[in-house]
Amino acid sequence: MKRYLPPLNSLRAFEVAARHLSFREAADELSVSHSAISHQVKLLETQLCTELFHRGVRSVELTEAGALYYPILRDALDRIADGTERVRRNVRSAVLTVQVYVTFANGWLIPRLSDFQEKHPDIQVNINTSHIDADFERSDADVCVLMGYKTQEDVHYEYLFTSDIFPVCSPRILEGGIKLKNPKDLLHHKLLSISHAEKDWPNWFAAAGVEQESPVVGGRFDSYSLALTGAIDGAGVALALSPFGLSDIRSGKLVKPFDVHAEAFGDWYLSYRSNRRASEKVKVFQKWLLDKIQEDGDIPSMQLENKIRA
Repeated sequence: MKRYLPPLNSLRAFEVAARHLSFREAADELSVSHSAISHQVKLLETQLCTELFHRGVRSVELTEAGALYYPILRDALDRIADGTERVRRNVRSAVLTVQVYVTFANGWLIPRLSDFQEKHPDIQVNINTSHIDADFERSDADVCVLMGYKTQEDVHYEYLFTSDIFPVCSPRILEGGIKLKNPKDLLHHKLLSISHAEKDWPNWFAAAGVEQESPVVGGRFDSYSLALTGAIDGAGVALALSPFGLSDIRSGKLVKPFDVHAEAFGDWYLSYRSNRRASEKVKVFQKWLLDKIQEDGDIPSMQLENKIRA
């Protein structure tokens, strides 16, 4: 049966004007003139053979017919918008956008990414790096690997692992004038710190049983990977975040002056919108990530299913 439908522009103009109960606010939302809204609503009223608004000097109110029509039209437009987004999402389904820190990208993910691409050639992975966590209300990221705590509502957090922190430095520093015989000697060295992890050094000194007698003075970086680069170049002593930096220790670029570790603040999670748990590309990436972590001998061994986090 042939459908009779009024013009879409008239329907949109009415729905927005009814939602705001204002022609002017409707004009602002649709980026058209006040007269254009008035014209489209009048056109719709003509086609329906009834008035939809009681027009006052500075306000409008829905008539009985308008109050009947508005929720029907609102729901129809919402369904059209939802269906449009589902189609757009399906078109983009072969692309997975992953937001990570530079440290995690360079120190762990990218060296293993070819394995994921070999196993799942139908999924294109886009890597975005940032020192802040993804805000899924504003970000186009599908998933985010983060270190911290569960802070966002309607976001699923899949526990990955917990890192340790420990001091590392260039071998040249051990050969320098100020020896490193015990953890307290670090107070006389330049200590490299991370701008968003200012409690790391106090945390480690507490684990080592050392009271900080003076403020930590040294270079400040926005990622652990940059701090490690500074340590390799002899700029000072940095705190490595396991499992990152272990390859530099094995190669001899860095050394551990003390075998004292402290648990880092926060845990590592894979996060994404709760309503994306059924997404096939998200499920595939999550399984691959957990499998690779369990295979990695540099990540502390633990039964992930038994790890309970608040």
